[in-house]
Amino acid sequence: MSAGTAYGRGATGGTGAAGGDPGALITTDGQVQWARLLLGPGTVFWIAAEGLTGWEELPGLESSDANRPAAHGGWPGTQWAQPRTVTAQVWLAPDPDGGPEAALAALRALRSATAVRDEEEWLAVRIHGETLAVRARVVQRVVPTDRQFLTSRLAKATLQWKAMDPRRYASVARRAAVGLPRREPGLTWPLTWPLNWGTPGAVGEVTVENTGSAPAHPLIAVTGPCAVPRLANHSDGTWLEYGLTLSQGDVLEIDTADGTVLFNGTASRRHTATVGSVPEELFTLAPGATRLSFRAESGDADLASATVAWRSAEW
Repeated sequence: MSAGTAYGRGATGGTGAAGGDPGALITTDGQVQWARLLLGPGTVFWIAAEGLTGWEELPGLESSDANRPAAHGGWPGTQWAQPRTVTAQVWLAPDPDGGPEAALAALRALRSATAVRDEEEWLAVRIHGETLAVRARVVQRVVPTDRQFLTSRLAKATLQWKAMDPRRYASVARRAAVGLPRREPGLTWPLTWPLNWGTPGAVGEVTVENTGSAPAHPLIAVTGPCAVPRLANHSDGTWLEYGLTLSQGDVLEIDTADGTVLFNGTASRRHTATVGSVPEELFTLAPGATRLSFRAESGDADLASATVAWRSAEW
């Protein structure tokens, strides 16, 4: 079985934003959507000629490099990306025929969208037909209240966001489902024509594709009935396995970005991970195609399944 339909999900980075997929309001290149506020062409918030900084740049990197104590050079260590900071220069350009009321409405809309909040929301940008998004929070808003703003009602504002997960995600998430392996029944004796080979078997595997350049964290939902479910990643040899039994209708949801394992949406079952099962945060989909297999000690091949949802990720 191969990957399939679109799936509305938050970031897996983290994978949900209010109102569905990020960038749902974007209709043309150069537009930016922050939460429910649209910036760029066709709006009263023009992106200045400087554009965005921090969007296509690599985020800052932390490394565990170590210098050689008695030789030239050093040993390369692991590199970890720091949070991403995105800055935009935006012109407030209300309808000149709208008078002070139009200027005030634009200013109030900007205030509301950039208010101080604890939770992250989607920041989406479309460039050359591609919409990517990060989960972020506003960390700075500067609106100069100078003579130009008071007389012409034009102001060049600075907006800045900080994304704790620096990866940029595809605007549309994907999902794929796989069941347990099923044997082919073969021919039924005595033979009669035309021959009936029965229902085709299944190998219990699915191939998913991360079309980006960064590893993506999937959201996995295992549905019973099955005992000791296991999802293995054949690309890097890692697997997730839990020593519990799911009855029909039970769902075990594994969020590999947040590292949570919830039974029927409420009770944590992370402690049921078996020996050899990797920490949830280390179960990722590398760029390219990844083959996954779903197994269990016992289960109903017609009902038990694992659904994998993910967004392709870019640096």
